[in-house]
Amino acid sequence: MRRLILFDIDGTLLSADGVGKRAVRAALMEVFGTTGPIGSYSFAGRTDPEIVRDLLRADGIPEREIDSGLRALWFRYIENLHREIHGVRVEALPGVKPLLRRVEAEGEEVVLGLLTGNIREGARIKVEAARLGFDRFRVGAFGSDHAERPELPAIAVRRARAQTGIEYSGREIVIIGDTPKDVACGQHLGVRTIATATGQHPVEELEACGADFTFGDLSDVEAVWGAIAE
Repeated sequence: MRRLILFDIDGTLLSADGVGKRAVRAALMEVFGTTGPIGSYSFAGRTDPEIVRDLLRADGIPEREIDSGLRALWFRYIENLHREIHGVRVEALPGVKPLLRRVEAEGEEVVLGLLTGNIREGARIKVEAARLGFDRFRVGAFGSDHAERPELPAIAVRRARAQTGIEYSGREIVIIGDTPKDVACGQHLGVRTIATATGQHPVEELEACGADFTFGDLSDVEAVWGAIAE
């Protein structure tokens, strides 16, 4: 059996008590002097670069000014994320640790990966804080690779091919996430999608958006593995 299994992070693998949003808010104020409409803006399913651009555009910041400030913003974001995450209980969500072990037991052609809107270093900080082990994820596609989430699955597939020599395609690719955007991002590739209602979206909404399989959480490891392997 061949599978490339790509997990979202926030709301899927772990709960980080809003540290990312607080770190973004602080970085925006430090670099641009505004947060835009961050209080009413949903981060769910979006990439970090998409979030930042949306917020700054909404406040009328010109594209040239946004572009010139992004390097400093990401530097401050990572510093703030390190600070925010200390003293916060970052926890793996139900079933995640045994499910990851179940995937890893399947051999070399079953590849564990990440597909997330987080920039790479932010992803590493969160995954390590939840004691999940960032390096166990053999491939990854991150918000720092592309601002548009639908572009990320193809990046992960290319990286898996470079590492393993296998061209994963169609339903050999499994995306596991907690938002409609996670479900939608790989549909043009014909991937298998598994949704978990451990974020902001209930089971009914995730079912309605076309997920192949939907779970309240990932705690029934054998049922989730069955959906992956079917």
